[in-house]
Amino acid sequence: MFRGWTAALWLLLITGLAGTAAAAQQKLTHVTVALGDVSLNKLIFIVAQDAGLYKKNGLEVDQYITPGAAEVVRHSGVNVPNEHIRLAAVEEAADFSIGGGTPVMVNIVTNARAEDRIILASTDNMVRWNIVARPGISRPQDLKGKKIGYSGIGGMSHFMALWYVKHMGWDAVMDVSLLSNALALDTLQSGRVDAFVADEIAYTMAVSAGYKSLVDLSQFNAPIAGSGAYASRQWVANNRDTVRRFIRATVEAIALIKQNKDVGLKAIAGWYGITDREKQEMLLHDVASLPRKPYPAVEGIKLTMQLYDSHEMRSHKPEDFYDSSFVRELDQSGFVDSLYK
Repeated sequence: MFRGWTAALWLLLITGLAGTAAAAQQKLTHVTVALGDVSLNKLIFIVAQDAGLYKKNGLEVDQYITPGAAEVVRHSGVNVPNEHIRLAAVEEAADFSIGGGTPVMVNIVTNARAEDRIILASTDNMVRWNIVARPGISRPQDLKGKKIGYSGIGGMSHFMALWYVKHMGWDAVMDVSLLSNALALDTLQSGRVDAFVADEIAYTMAVSAGYKSLVDLSQFNAPIAGSGAYASRQWVANNRDTVRRFIRATVEAIALIKQNKDVGLKAIAGWYGITDREKQEMLLHDVASLPRKPYPAVEGIKLTMQLYDSHEMRSHKPEDFYDSSFVRELDQSGFVDSLYK
């Protein structure tokens, strides 16, 4: 029945189909992304936006740093440009949130109003931060009986503090004083804490101020349900294609920042306001350790369940907290490996 079609008609049909495909590609899906604490892992998502990887995957992304996260790093001497900061109320409506898996889990089991969120990807699956102490504390054993700072209960720095205290064989209540709202250089300088668990930003600023690492936690190879992407379980169920494209952009951004340091340096300057090259280099030091395939950090999830053991936590299984299908799909297709050839 097609024999009567002319070459011109075929050309018209093919051109029309190509135009429809191009129009579909130009129609971007709008999503919001709330970045949590200002750290190395958030740079992955900043690079995804700055390098056009979101748009490449059909996403129009409204991405921002929350006021709380900006305030935390301000106490370490880092001033996030105002154009990247949004009101905290907006965070509640974000389609994707970028932050630690442990806080998500702890919130679910301790907060009756917590949204049922699920971990989709983990860009941080091994403990690698530092404990920085005031002068006079020269040995890890000297921390016993001292005040150790962290961000907030359930935060990644709290997880690390609890883990390290247990590792040392101490009681987290009676042998040390764990103080919240202290993931910041100024609490150490003022003497409010004797030491604190420092992420990349706080550690970089502490070293620049003359402090040294007392304990490099990366030496222990401890698993962690660290920073990554998570979203509402119901939203994920209703928007699987959007999630698929977002995770694809994420793995592309990981590959890009690993292989092109300049994009990381640019992101640090533009989003974190850090323009000193030495500080930028320090912040990027751990890029090599970021997982190429950001599967949800199952071992870290299991360890979180142990450290935050409770009646409610025991009502859950590890798999209740994560969905690895999106990363697995990209991995099994060979897409992730192709980014490094």
